[in-house]
Amino acid sequence: MDTKELLKKVRKIEIKTRRLSDHIFGGEYHSTFKGRGMTFSEVREYQFGDDVRNIDWNVTARYNEPFVKIFEEERELTMMLMVDISGSEWFGTEEQFKNEIITEIAATLAFSATQNNDKIGLILFTDQIELYIPPKKGRFHVLRIIRELIEFQPKSKKTNFAEALKFMSSVMKKKAIVFVLSDFIVDDYKQTLKIVSGKHDITGIRVYDKREEEIPSLGMVQMQDEESGEMMLVNTSSKKVRTNYSKYYQEKVEYYKDSFSKSGAGSIDCRVDESYVKKLLGYFKRRA
Repeated sequence: MDTKELLKKVRKIEIKTRRLSDHIFGGEYHSTFKGRGMTFSEVREYQFGDDVRNIDWNVTARYNEPFVKIFEEERELTMMLMVDISGSEWFGTEEQFKNEIITEIAATLAFSATQNNDKIGLILFTDQIELYIPPKKGRFHVLRIIRELIEFQPKSKKTNFAEALKFMSSVMKKKAIVFVLSDFIVDDYKQTLKIVSGKHDITGIRVYDKREEEIPSLGMVQMQDEESGEMMLVNTSSKKVRTNYSKYYQEKVEYYKDSFSKSGAGSIDCRVDESYVKKLLGYFKRRA
């Protein structure tokens, strides 16, 4: 992809996702993810409707007029985006690939965090850490994240979510808001997730295509495993083949739901042909 085309794509995603974060998600994000507490800001004259419990009696006595203490939320939060860029994300039978939807969701979340003056970091992972961008603030930092999501070429096509979690926990010493975007067609991460969730506020966003849930009956079809690269001839007319595949897929979905639920982490399911806007808004409102 040349520079001109890349900048055009980045700009297109920025316009769409920034509008969403400005008009929809900014306030919901702020309400959902609280800061570390309230910190003293200033003292001003009492106004009708102020909480009498906030009256500063020392200042009031000095000026013989009621004054109140004003507090504001101490935020300084950090959002970490963990994005699965393994081979299985390059799949889509509707208008967009899974990785394109993932990019839009990640950008929307990043702009929502920026609107609230929070830091945003990025981890791109396969079965290894492909890229780590330390958390920073600002629009230009978010645009860099979007560029990497669009054009980064991973070294591997496989997935190891547990190792990615361990890496995130090692670089994030303080509590972070963590969004993991993946199709979660993987297992062996339940225990690691449980440990890491004890320190960080984690939400899994499962992005999937409805055609992944079952194999249609199309006769003999040559298929390729996107993560291993293995080519195989599959008899999709076989009911046993279709049933076994469907069972395998559902086991991965149930593992994902069970792992996040028992770890106390949040989870969102988002099909590529559904509105991720509604899914995110519903999740934020449930948590607020």
